[in-house]
Amino acid sequence: MLPTDICEDVHPGETADAAVERLASEKAARAAESASEAWILAADTLVLLGEEILGKPRDDLEAASMLRRLSGREHLVVTAVHLLRAGSALCRTERSRVLFAPMSEEEIRWYVATGEPSDKAGAYGVQGLGARFIREIHGSFTNVMGLPARAVYTLLRDAPDPALSTLALACA
Repeated sequence: MLPTDICEDVHPGETADAAVERLASEKAARAAESASEAWILAADTLVLLGEEILGKPRDDLEAASMLRRLSGREHLVVTAVHLLRAGSALCRTERSRVLFAPMSEEEIRWYVATGEPSDKAGAYGVQGLGARFIREIHGSFTNVMGLPARAVYTLLRDAPDPALSTLALACA
């Protein structure tokens, strides 16, 4: 893994799809600075509640606020996956609908105190303790986790490098 240090702010007027595609591309480009000959796979995920884009909460107060807004409501999870190597780039965007169960104030306080929401878009992790608050998912579960497996598979399969398409088939 190559950590990237990019600003993950959404630009004014930017759609969720455009933001995740830009951010995944920026992460891939930044990682490529350290590994210019390697294939780089980068992703970014945002939560969309109506027209409001929810990224990672800045602090526990914002995490609790996001969870209150998600409680008992449906939202959209949008993830872009970007595959990059010198002169070659592919991108896929995945969308999933998620229905949250209603959450009590006590549940919100408990969950925020676990620390899990702090680095997650929408302030929850479906693959962890946050799973207990998910009533339904329509679409890819792995997308809601932040790395849609099917999108990664198709990127590797469609890559212009035969070794990557072989890897994709081996992972199928």
